[in-house]
This record gives sequence, structure tokens and C-alpha cells, in this order.
Amino acid sequence: MTETTIGRFGEGPLSRASALVYTLLVVEILFLATTVPGLAGLVLLARDAANVPLAALCLLPVAPALSAALYAVHRRRLDLTDLHPARAFWRGYRMNFRGVVKIWIPLLAWLTLLGSTLANFAAAGVPGWWAVLLVILALAATLWGANALVITSLFEFRSRDVGRLAAYFLLCSPRITLGNACLVIVAAGVTLVVTEAGLALLASVFVSALLLNGRPMVAEVTERFIRPPAPSPPPDPPPSP
Repeated sequence: MTETTIGRFGEGPLSRASALVYTLLVVEILFLATTVPGLAGLVLLARDAANVPLAALCLLPVAPALSAALYAVHRRRLDLTDLHPARAFWRGYRMNFRGVVKIWIPLLAWLTLLGSTLANFAAAGVPGWWAVLLVILALAATLWGANALVITSLFEFRSRDVGRLAAYFLLCSPRITLGNACLVIVAAGVTLVVTEAGLALLASVFVSALLLNGRPMVAEVTERFIRPPAPSPPPDPPPSP
């Protein structure tokens, strides 16, 4: 009786829910700990066009922390007795730092250029439809970056291969693209209403939603590029004389 009870402890629905909540709390605390200098500067910055480059500098630590959070949440255990989210977070941080930075810095520079142009749009003297085009380009870059972040966090590919895969799923998986677009809109709304601090406090929730929405992409990448091909059947035996 005792062995059976112990064997089942941590495997029920309540225990799994508790394991998820615990994992998200630990990941959230570690995310804040690794991004607090940049987030503090971002919150203190006035929402002025001249501060767009400074805001981009404050966002530099965010991508490695998000990558580590994605790694930890993706590899979370369902068993309440076998939880190590902090260990998974730091492992993902170390493993993915270089790959994420190679993608994040060019993306952030591109978004900074677009943001600065939009912020000073009235002084540019260009047609109004350019603003719509710039917003579309910024949204497309952000959605591409979301795909690239998930792929880099969970797999080991060269940066150019990550870029190609992210673009492929952006164009060929409308469900994933639409889901990520909804997350971007919600994140923008939270930032406008509550400020960046409120969005940072929901980082682990957004990471979970990003992973949930990207499950088809993760499954396809795993199936096509990670799992070894099925062994071919043995050849037919030669006909007997």
C-alpha cells in the first residue's frame, strides 16, 4: 500500500498543475534576475522618439533570458517530485546565449531603425502609406524573430539555417503566424496600459503561450531534421535454386 501510494505521488492532475505553477514562478524569477538592469532602464526611459536607440540597448539582455525560459519550460517535468527548473534555465542560458545573440542584435538593430523612422515620420516628408509599410515590416520582423527564438532555444542549427526555417514557418504556417501576431498585439497592449514592468512580470506566461502556439513548428523541425530516418527494410532473400 505504501509503495503504491509513493509511486503515484506527484503524478495526479493537481500535482501536475502545481508542478507547472512552480516551474513558471521559478522561470519568472530567473528571467527578472537576468534582465533587471535593462528592464529598469527601460521603465525609467521617457517615451520619446530620441530614446528609441537607448530602449534597444536596454532590451539586449532580454533575448538570452527568453531563450533560457523557453528551454526550461519546454523541458519541464510533470512529476512534482522531479522538478529542476532553475537548473534547466541556467543550462539553456549557457547553451543558447551565443546563437540567440547572433539573431537578436541584427533584429533589434532593424527594429530600432524602423522605430526611429516611425517616431520621426512627420519630419521625413514621405507619403503616409510609408507608415503602413513600416509597421508591416516591423510586425513581420517581430514574428520572424519569435520563430527564430523558439528554434534557437530548442535546437542547434547554424544562424542562417535558423533564419531560413523561421522565414519558412512565417510564410507557410498561417496558424503559427496568426497566433504569434495575437501574442504581439497583447504584449503591446499590456506595455501601453501597464508599462514594460507589467509585461516583464508576465514573461513566463507569454513564453508558455509562445511554446504552445509553436508546437506544430517544433514537431515538424524535430521530425524532419532531428529524428533519424526509419531503417529501410532488409532486402529480399535471393531465390532458392
